[in-house]
Amino acid sequence: MDTGRWGWWPTTLVWLLAFQPLRAQTDEIQVYTGDVETPGKFNLTVHANYTPDGRTVVGFPGGVVPQGSLNGAFEWAYGVTNWFEAGTYLPVYTLTRHRILELDGVKLRALFAVPHAEARSFFYGLNFELSFNSRHWDQSRYGGEIRPIVGTRGGPWDLIVNPILDTSFDGFSRLDFAPSLRLAYNRSAAFALAVEHYADFGQLSHFDSRKNQEHNLFAVTDYAGKLIDVEAGIGFGLTNASDKLVLKTILSHTF
Repeated sequence: MDTGRWGWWPTTLVWLLAFQPLRAQTDEIQVYTGDVETPGKFNLTVHANYTPDGRTVVGFPGGVVPQGSLNGAFEWAYGVTNWFEAGTYLPVYTLTRHRILELDGVKLRALFAVPHAEARSFFYGLNFELSFNSRHWDQSRYGGEIRPIVGTRGGPWDLIVNPILDTSFDGFSRLDFAPSLRLAYNRSAAFALAVEHYADFGQLSHFDSRKNQEHNLFAVTDYAGKLIDVEAGIGFGLTNASDKLVLKTILSHTF
């Protein structure tokens, strides 16, 4: 495109129109259960999400191509009290499809939850995150998340909802609604099977059309070992704006 006469804005407009329905990837694919680390204990959780079959164009100029990329984070947490957990994501990383390792940023996290949520029939909490993003990871240098946690438990079954609101600190009307849901069957204290749904409806002021919303359905297994907890899942995109196939693993160890 010849921009000599009109300057830079026509090219910018084309990019914005072309990529508006698409979003950045995520470093964490997880439904929060309200569990808080034991006071005085440290925990390390390693997230890794691989996209073998996904979008082949970037979500915004200079972004990461989803297909063939590995995204994740090293999440460090400390149990302050039985209702408060402090944490940080350092680093947030991407291994691109060209096998280039990139650092995507850092996040701070504060989780507040009803004590001993794992033993309650009804439980709730609230998680806050503040992120500093690299330009290739998010168009906004700063971001935040408000994640309510509401769950119920009956026998071996758990149902948990996280109605998440994401923000780039650009106004209430621009809050992005990205809820997640988990239905789990706990076969034992150490093993569970679950179905998880992750969605992104767009901004609160105006939800995206169905085809431009993200909806992903994951089949998940959880295993709580003596030294390490393992969560593994396979996700399927249900809309055109979603990656078709995503694999996730979450490894966790308490020190």
